[in-house]
Amino acid sequence: MMKYAFCAVALLVIAGCDGGQSAFTGLGPVSSRITLLIWIMFIGAALITVLICVLLLISIAGPVGWRHKLTTEKSIVWGGIVFPIVTLTALLIYGFSILEAGGALVQAENPVHISVVGEQWWWRVIYHHDDGHTTESANELRIPAGRPIEIKLSTADVIHSFWIPAYAGKVDMIPGRINTLHFVADKPGIVSGQCAEYCGGAHALISFYTVAMSSAGYKAWLAKERADATPALAGEGEQIFLSSGCGGCHTVRGTPADGKIGPDLTHVGSRQSLGAGILPNTAENFAKWISQHQTIKPQNLMPPFDIFSESELQALSVYLNSLE
Repeated sequence: MMKYAFCAVALLVIAGCDGGQSAFTGLGPVSSRITLLIWIMFIGAALITVLICVLLLISIAGPVGWRHKLTTEKSIVWGGIVFPIVTLTALLIYGFSILEAGGALVQAENPVHISVVGEQWWWRVIYHHDDGHTTESANELRIPAGRPIEIKLSTADVIHSFWIPAYAGKVDMIPGRINTLHFVADKPGIVSGQCAEYCGGAHALISFYTVAMSSAGYKAWLAKERADATPALAGEGEQIFLSSGCGGCHTVRGTPADGKIGPDLTHVGSRQSLGAGILPNTAENFAKWISQHQTIKPQNLMPPFDIFSESELQALSVYLNSLE
């Protein structure tokens, strides 16, 4: 029975190391060095544990001569002082080399400039353009592969921590301070990230997707992202959105909705997820989020909306999903 339980736990652990939010993925120069450091520490810790167990066994039941050697001053100095100092110093030096890998990107030419603000419990994402203008999005990061990325990290409320394991280590978002994260995505793909610092009730449900695109694909997407909303299906859904007070919290550029409290919804239909990585982005899930968001993401700050009839909810969901 214990054997099966161990196998089940091992499978769960292995499953947690797979996919786009694994610290073992290593899809950039910084994360690759971090991954190597992880393996060095895991393997080193395992070998040291085995060594300690062997020495413990010898000290209890080994030959008298061996037990005597373990008690000598020389053994204590080399095993208890020299070995830890050498090992920890080597790890410290390698840790500094990882920092240098990220530090080298500070001087990189033509980086992509993005700001991310941690909110309870979602992410405000701001793209800085070469002409000095900005475009705001939410809960998703789009970047070009192979180009240096510079993200300015701040918070609107409490301490958060921004972590994209596939690309770099976590960086805290501290009130009153702006921290900077540098990384490069090796190739196009989609990975996920997470808040890595407890920030209140819905902390476990504040995640996001990072979409690395080709250079041409990113340029085309950014041009589209800068434009005002052009819903494929406006009509009744848009009128419900505007007349129900949604625009008091959310912005949809090109309409009277210009709220700044909640996420910008201008192109929400083109994002990978709803609710900061909680639900796949579909019209059905829009309806589910609007009517059941406190069940799906308890303690989020969006007011309850149980005022819509089934037809109104359907029209509103289709409208939002068409905002691409």
